[in-house]
Amino acid sequence: MNENVDELLKLIKNEFNLKESDLGKIRQNFDEFYLSFSSKGPLRLMEDDDAPVPSYWIVTPQSSYNKVILFFHGGGFNMGSTYGHQDLCQRLSKYTGFSVLSVDYRLAPEHPFPAAVEDCIRSYLWLLDEGFQAKDLVISGISAGGNLALATLLALKKMEEKMPLCAVCMSPAVDLTFPIVYNHLKDVKDWINPERLNKVRKLYMQNQNPKNPLASPIYGDLKGLPPLLLQAGSRELLLCDINRFRDLAVEQEVQVSLEIWQDMFHCWQIFYSHLPGVDGSMRSIGEFVKKLEGL
Repeated sequence: MNENVDELLKLIKNEFNLKESDLGKIRQNFDEFYLSFSSKGPLRLMEDDDAPVPSYWIVTPQSSYNKVILFFHGGGFNMGSTYGHQDLCQRLSKYTGFSVLSVDYRLAPEHPFPAAVEDCIRSYLWLLDEGFQAKDLVISGISAGGNLALATLLALKKMEEKMPLCAVCMSPAVDLTFPIVYNHLKDVKDWINPERLNKVRKLYMQNQNPKNPLASPIYGDLKGLPPLLLQAGSRELLLCDINRFRDLAVEQEVQVSLEIWQDMFHCWQIFYSHLPGVDGSMRSIGEFVKKLEGL
């Protein structure tokens, strides 16, 4: 496994070298690169013209049309789309039995914070308006999308809206101050680095306060949030932040399950086709959701 991880990290680092200056080209390359790891399984990708934000339905033959995962893609708030994440969405649908509605929220720097959060909130409220029950909804996201999932929960709580069944966050960015408190740096083997994180914050926040809870959920009032599943890699740079968030959430009486996948790096779930056996992370998400459904 370690040899596969090393080769894959080298490939990813070469792809994301930040040398391309054309933002449109960077976004296109990002999506195509992510999609190159697709399982190419059964997939229906359907745009919903009625949604308040550009959004797409991803379902598998076993998907329930009454139960929905509202999914927010990764990409550092300035890249990414449903297109590049459609295979991940398909696997979420496969293992949970839920349909997936993936949101193409507005991207920075054209649309800085809080535009993306606003789009995610609007999407959840639209599902409620469409007649879906909160208990049949799950909010999920990866990386920046994990940040947006948690920010959406905090906003819904403040608005006194009904909470979803749960939230599932894969490698979430929970603290955009990116404090250098990482006591595991000697163990980090990742494709993201402080330079990339600083660029993400600069483009997204544009001199706004990164400690705003809707930008950095770790600074929010977490009490009253629904059950959370957090997934992180044992080698990823953000692991300490995710651990800190878990500890704070538990202190505030939130039901939190934190899975740390050995030898894995940031967003490894995307690259599973090159990492034999690690699609267990998707199975685990399915088990987590189904257990809550049965309570």
